[in-house]
Amino acid sequence: MRTIEGFSLDLTSLQQQYDRGSITVRQVIEMILADLDKRGADGVWISAAPAERLFAAAERLQQRRAAGHKLPLFGVPFAVKDNIDVAGLPTTAACPAFAYTPDVDAAVVTRLQEAGAIAIGKTNLDQFATGLVGVRSPYGVPRNPFDGRLIPGGSSSGSAVAVANGQVSFALGTDTAGSGRVPAAYNNIVGIKPSPGLLSARGVVPACRSFDCVSIFALTAADGARVAELARGYDASDPFSRREADTLSVDLQPGPPSFRFGMFPERDLDFCGDERSRAAYGTALEQLRRLGGAPVAVDPAPFRAAGALLYGGPFIAERLEATGDLLEKWPDALLPTIRTLMHDAASNDAAQTFKAIHRLRLLRRQVEAILPAFDFLVVPTAPTIYTLAEIEAEPLRLNFTLGTYTTFVNLLDLAAVAVPAGRRGDGLPFGVTLVGAWGQDARLAGFADRLHRASTETLGATPLRLSDTPTPTASGVPISSLRTDWLSVAVVGAHLSGEPLNHQLTDAGAVFVRATRTAAAYRLFALPSTTPPKPGLVRAGPDSVGAAIDVEVWSLPPAAFGQFVARIPPPLAIGKVELEDGARVSGFLCEPHALVAARDITTFGGWRAFLRTVA
Repeated sequence: MRTIEGFSLDLTSLQQQYDRGSITVRQVIEMILADLDKRGADGVWISAAPAERLFAAAERLQQRRAAGHKLPLFGVPFAVKDNIDVAGLPTTAACPAFAYTPDVDAAVVTRLQEAGAIAIGKTNLDQFATGLVGVRSPYGVPRNPFDGRLIPGGSSSGSAVAVANGQVSFALGTDTAGSGRVPAAYNNIVGIKPSPGLLSARGVVPACRSFDCVSIFALTAADGARVAELARGYDASDPFSRREADTLSVDLQPGPPSFRFGMFPERDLDFCGDERSRAAYGTALEQLRRLGGAPVAVDPAPFRAAGALLYGGPFIAERLEATGDLLEKWPDALLPTIRTLMHDAASNDAAQTFKAIHRLRLLRRQVEAILPAFDFLVVPTAPTIYTLAEIEAEPLRLNFTLGTYTTFVNLLDLAAVAVPAGRRGDGLPFGVTLVGAWGQDARLAGFADRLHRASTETLGATPLRLSDTPTPTASGVPISSLRTDWLSVAVVGAHLSGEPLNHQLTDAGAVFVRATRTAAAYRLFALPSTTPPKPGLVRAGPDSVGAAIDVEVWSLPPAAFGQFVARIPPPLAIGKVELEDGARVSGFLCEPHALVAARDITTFGGWRAFLRTVA
C-alpha cells in the first residue's frame, strides 16, 4: 500500500480530511499500523510505538482540539530517525549494544507533538549516522522504492523511505555532511537542512556535534518549511542553539519573479562518470532559467576546501563523543566500516584540530563575500547513485564521493533545501540542492517549491500528483514573516530581484510581496555615471504624459527599513509611490535636478525591459 486509502498525507490534504470529518486520527493510525504489518521487516523501521499508546495520543488530541487548543499539526503522523529521542521508545543509533530508553523526548519532538503531530516510531539509519549510503545497519537496508538494487541514501535512510512510500506526512532526520539531503534526492522528496542552531539538537545522539542539524523530510517544500517553523526555537540547554531561532521565521516565502542562481562552472563539476546525472542537472539549470533565473559563475574552491575538512581533517574525531567507549571496550559492537572510520578518527591531535578551525574561519569569510552575488547556489544533491553491490565492494571511497556537493554546507554555517528536479534518462529521480546564507531558509524553500512544481509530477514514490497539492500562495500556508508592523517599499531599478543591489534587501530580511506597476503617472530615466547603473523615477508633471512603470514591492521589519533607507545615496530618495491599484507605498524616487543629463526610458515600461536593449 503506497498511500493511505488513496489520499495524500501532505499536510493540507490531511487536514482537509480531518476538517470534513472524512476520517479520524485513530483511523489514520490504524491504516499506518496495518501498512507496517503488511510490509514486515523491510529495513525502514527499527521500532514502532505500541498501538495503545498511539490511540491514547489520538484521544488526547481530540480532547485538546475540543477545548480550543490551536494544533497546526493536528493528527499528523511522523517518523523519527533512531538517533533522536522519543520518550519510552529505545534509541539505538543502529547499534544494539548502545541502545537506551529515554524518559523525555528530544526538544524538537516535544515541539512537534505540542503542535499536534503523532510520532509513529523510529526509523533505520547508517550506524551512528555515519554514512551517506543507508546500508550500514544491523537492522537491514531500507529498500530504494524506485529500484531495489540501488542504495536508499543515508544516513537518514528509513526516514526518507517512509516519507517517499506515503507512510507518514513527514520525518525527522539528522544532517552533518548530507544525511538529510542525499536520501531526499534518491527518494524524490524534499529535504530541509535548516540553518545551524535553528532547531535544537538536545536529545540527539551526536555525530559531529559542532555541525549536526536536525533535518526534515517532506513531500513538498511548503510542508517541510511549515514543520521547520513549528520545530524551531532557542534552547538554552543546547550549546549550539541560537537566540535568533525564536524570531527568525522559516515558513516558506514565495520568491520574486527574477533571481540569480550561483553555479559551479561546467569544468568544475564531477558526476563520477554518470552522464545521466550530468544531463539531469543541465535540465534543472535550464528550468531555473525559464522560471526567471540568471546564472552566476561561482568559484568552487572555498566550498570544496571546507568540505574536505570534515573527513579529510581532524573534525571527524568529534564522532568519538558517541562511540568512544564502544570503540575502546566493545569494538565488535560497531560495524566493520564504522569501526575503521572510528579508528582513523582517534589518530587526530589537538594541534591539527586548531589548525583546521582557523582554516575553516578563513573559508567562511571567503564564502560570506561570495554569497551576495546570487540568491542561492544550486548544486547536484549527489553526483551519482550506486548499487548495493558497488557499495559493498568499495564502502569507503564511494561513500565519500556522495558528499561532493553536501559536506561543505554545515561547516560553512549555511542553509540548504534538497528538492526533486525531475527524472534522469533511466527514469530514476534526480535532485538538486539550493544553498544559501544562514537565515535564508524561508527564501530557499520558496525557490525550491517553484522548481519542484515545474519539474516533478509525483509525490515521492506514490502515484499521487504534486500538482494536486495546493501551491503555497493559494493554500493559505502562513507566511509569518509578513507581520502587520512591517513596512513596504517599492523598488524600480538596481534593487529589483535578480539585480545587483537586491541583496541589500534580502540581507536586511526583506520579503518579496508582489510584482506590480505604478499608476500611469510616472516617468523613468536612466541616470548617467551611476555604479551599478540605476534609473530615476519621477511623477509626471503637468507638461508631460505619465506611464505605468514596473516595480516590485518588498516588506521589511521597521528597524531594517530605517537602516535600508539610510544607505540610499542621492539623488535617489524614498517618497510615496502610487501603485496601479491606487495603493500608496514608500518607494524609490529621484530628485529632479539629476534628470538634466539623463535618458528618458519611460517608453520601455520598466528598468529590466530597458536593460534588455542595451545588453
